[in-house]
Amino acid sequence: MLTIYSQDHRYQDARFELIDGKLLPPFENPRRAEMVLAQVQQAKLGAVLPAQEYGLEPILRVHDPGYVAFLQTAWSEWLAAHGDYDALPLNWATRTMRHDRVPETIDGKLSYYSFDAGTPITAGTWRAITAAVNVALTAQQQMQQGARSAFALCRPPGHHAARDFYGGYCFFNNAAVATEAFRKAGAARVAILDVDYHHGNGTQAIFYGRSDVFFLSLHGHPSQEYPYFLGYEDEVGVGAGEGYNRNYPLRWGTDWASYQTAFADAIQHIQAYGPDVVVVSLGVDTFEQDPISKFRFKREDYCKIGEGIASLARPTLFVMEGGYAVEEIGTNVVNVLMGFENSKK
Repeated sequence: MLTIYSQDHRYQDARFELIDGKLLPPFENPRRAEMVLAQVQQAKLGAVLPAQEYGLEPILRVHDPGYVAFLQTAWSEWLAAHGDYDALPLNWATRTMRHDRVPETIDGKLSYYSFDAGTPITAGTWRAITAAVNVALTAQQQMQQGARSAFALCRPPGHHAARDFYGGYCFFNNAAVATEAFRKAGAARVAILDVDYHHGNGTQAIFYGRSDVFFLSLHGHPSQEYPYFLGYEDEVGVGAGEGYNRNYPLRWGTDWASYQTAFADAIQHIQAYGPDVVVVSLGVDTFEQDPISKFRFKREDYCKIGEGIASLARPTLFVMEGGYAVEEIGTNVVNVLMGFENSKK
């Protein structure tokens, strides 16, 4: 399997995030991608190729122009206003507040375009997030040219980013941009399977009214787990998209034995949908030792995820999302990919 990787992910290297009432070194850091790459190479998974440049046009198919422009200038505006500190928002527009006007100042813009205080903007954020999109698009292009599968080793991740807001360590939605690229290239139907521990709220929001993209997510129950306000079973899509959104919220402590029924159901629904291509938002923060998650997967369980996805027998793009047990992240990711590859033989 081809892997696409860009060293530019290292430019997103924040000093801290606000979590659990503390300012801590970010769980989402450059070592995550480096550990995955090292394991991909050690396992001899296949060639590792650099990302190509695709400009803003593919991003603007998914993201609001005003939001993209904000991300381009956010650091320079913050630097001028506050100095060389990681940029975090001050407050959010919540119930009874207006949502129809973008403030003029950088503090107001950060608050308008974000939904948490754990996703700092830094001097290198723009370079890193555009590189992550280019990784996903390069993998997508490799598949357009004949590859049956590819792994986009994206960092920062993307599935929490919606059309016009960021959070959850995510700025651009890499999987959504790649999905839209598949559609533009002629795929009639795309299924997105999100196996990250956290609900892919951004991906769901982007495709919620569409039948050409079927979004399925298995994740920590929103009554217990971040991002809390999306990911329930009754969110099934609207309008043309009704019936093409499927959530499997699962309680803290879920292990493979209790996860596999929901996973098998998701695979069955994808098979019935008959997509031309499958995009997998691949998070491994379901691992039992993950520091910010509460599922109980073991290393060998990730092979079973890969095997299940392989049973679909569809062209498949894996896009890297979460996973914060850094010492184990490479093993767990490669177990998914090797489980997928070995099941095809």
